[in-house]
Amino acid sequence: DKVIAIIAEQALVDPRDVQADSLLADLGIDSLSLVEAIFAIEEAFDISVPFNANDPDRAGFDITSVGSIIVAVEGLVAQKAA
Repeated sequence: DKVIAIIAEQALVDPRDVQADSLLADLGIDSLSLVEAIFAIEEAFDISVPFNANDPDRAGFDITSVGSIIVAVEGLVAQKAA
């Protein structure tokens, strides 16, 4: 829910309009909004996201959809807890 809220805030949409299968581009998330969302996720979960804005496809953090971001964040949080 927290990831969805962060993405919705960056997209300027209601969180109810953000689904796991939503694509960031379809939500109006541009590269700047994506970077801001990544920073907000890092702060909210106290994690370091392996994301390179200059080469997002090789970042090691799947930004294909909202669901893929949620899975990646869950993985990072689990790694931190281990």
